[in-house]
Amino acid sequence: MNARRLTLHRPLQESARTPVIARALMLALAFVAAVALAACGPTVPQDEIDGGEPAVLESPAVPSDEADASGSTSAAPTTEAPTTPAPTTTAAPTPPPTTEPVAAEGTALAVLAGLDEKGRGPKTDYDRELFGWREDMDRNGCDTRNDILRRDLTQITLKGGTNGCVVQRGTLDSPYSGDTVDFDRENSTVDIDHVVALSDAWQTGAASWDEQTRREFANDPLNLLAVESSLNRQKGDGDAATWLPPLKDYRCEYVARQIAVKDKYDLWVKPAEADAMERVLGDCEGFLAIENDDRWPATGEGDVVATEEEPAPEPEPEPAPEPEPAPAPAYEPAPKEESNDSGSGGGSAYYKNCDAARAAGAAPVYADDPGYSRKLDRDGDGVGCE
Repeated sequence: MNARRLTLHRPLQESARTPVIARALMLALAFVAAVALAACGPTVPQDEIDGGEPAVLESPAVPSDEADASGSTSAAPTTEAPTTPAPTTTAAPTPPPTTEPVAAEGTALAVLAGLDEKGRGPKTDYDRELFGWREDMDRNGCDTRNDILRRDLTQITLKGGTNGCVVQRGTLDSPYSGDTVDFDRENSTVDIDHVVALSDAWQTGAASWDEQTRREFANDPLNLLAVESSLNRQKGDGDAATWLPPLKDYRCEYVARQIAVKDKYDLWVKPAEADAMERVLGDCEGFLAIENDDRWPATGEGDVVATEEEPAPEPEPEPAPEPEPAPAPAYEPAPKEESNDSGSGGGSAYYKNCDAARAAGAAPVYADDPGYSRKLDRDGDGVGCE
């Protein structure tokens, strides 16, 4: 019996060992697979590159029934994927805010920046005569026009007998065109231009000025230039936005002078005018502000080369002699006529009328004188031909 049981149970023992071997083989294969995966470097998911948690690769799990059958648990080796740090993105630097360039101190642009900017005011009640143009503000005996002509012209001939004031002839090198212009007082082609026109000043602040300020403005040498009459009239009352000198090389100085005048008298600039001034000065960056020019030429001062004396006055003709009076007619006694007049003086004298009595030197004729008659004594007072 025992031998038989042994014979009968040997296959059972063999079959019992077979699952154990299989399980050991499976564990070995799992280990080899895990090692192979680790060696190949598993791919890291994109979400880990973007900053997620690193992935963990696990070996195949051993079935639970196999673990139970062996009576012990063999953990499969695990391989953690190397952590790849997410790439660092450097933010681009924020550009500084754009700001307008600051004009250098002492330049015309810096003075322009300090002027008020407003729209054009009304022209109501404007009258050129309110500005007193050409008045002798410096009391040197010369009007403003001749003061500026002596300042701006060369080769000047003064008119004699005017205390060195009046310019008779001269030469102008025009700042507006660059041309040379001959000046002759008898047929003038030269005007005095107000750099800031009187009408423009009225519409940018001068309407509220008192009389004295308007006169000082209109006769201020800073605001006055001798130029061709044609260009002065072409300009009219335009500002820098509507008119500029044709000579481009002079435009920076022209605009800088306008700015200096407006700054001196607290006038404002209009938006389009300010833009035009900035454009002009942009072509001559750093152009210095025009200094206040309040110097008047003294009497007779300037590039004077001659004084033209006035011709001596012609002598007045002597008055014509008065005509001699016509000789009195010779007295001829008229034949005696009987007079109807009473009170005759009698005698041989007779006078037809008072003219005859005067011609004879007998007037007046008294009642007792020869030749007296009532017809000569019309008022009957005894005296004829009074």
